[in-house]
Amino acid sequence: MMKIISTIFIVTVLSGCSLFPKPTKQVEVVTIQEEAPMYHPPLPIEMQMTRVEFEVLTPEIMQEYLQLVESGNAPPRPYYALTSQQYENLAMNMAEVRRYTMNILQIIKFYRDYDKSDDDKDTGQQ
Repeated sequence: MMKIISTIFIVTVLSGCSLFPKPTKQVEVVTIQEEAPMYHPPLPIEMQMTRVEFEVLTPEIMQEYLQLVESGNAPPRPYYALTSQQYENLAMNMAEVRRYTMNILQIIKFYRDYDKSDDDKDTGQQ
């Protein structure tokens, strides 16, 4: 008798609730198509330019400097020389950096405005 009860118990435990099936609910799948929001990274910190002072060495100023060098009283700073063409190249390079930066900022502004207009269309505002 104990074997029969233990067998019934084991069969009931192993079969779980499958002996009393419940009706399953139908699952409804709904697909919603949404575009992922556009990521707008923060703009980098503005350029912090330091002041640059130029000193033009004329023959008179250069003569005074050479006299200070001979007497040992010359200021301890190096001088860099640029030809007119090299100075013009430096100015053109800085203008190119400015142009490139302005173009990049315009592209960022375009995409931010474009994303805002998409948001307005989605919400029905204009």
